[in-house]
Amino acid sequence: MGTKFAAGKKAFGFCDLSGKRTKLSELKDVYRKGVKTGIKACPEYWDADHPQNKLGEFPVYDPQALRDARPDRSLGVGAKVSARGIQWGYNPVGGPSDSLASNALVATGEVGQVTVTIT
Repeated sequence: MGTKFAAGKKAFGFCDLSGKRTKLSELKDVYRKGVKTGIKACPEYWDADHPQNKLGEFPVYDPQALRDARPDRSLGVGAKVSARGIQWGYNPVGGPSDSLASNALVATGEVGQVTVTIT
């Protein structure tokens, strides 16, 4: 006994996404997250199932922390001026005046003139 369906070598169908008439053999199934959606698309509108849609399907082992880490103590934790000479400032530039750290940051500004001529 043969197959249940005709070969359909000359048959045509319509793309579910664009409505464009296309050979039935050229229409492809659309998958989302590895599941067939029942939609058939022409080659112009067909997109492969994007790998990013499969996030969370596979376990990921990506450790971030280091065991027994030894941070650089010369950074001066909590101080505005570190042993490396970096000064962090805010509120306003240089930090508050009652800060225990020295304030080496200085704000400068200028005012000038702009002349516009229309030709």
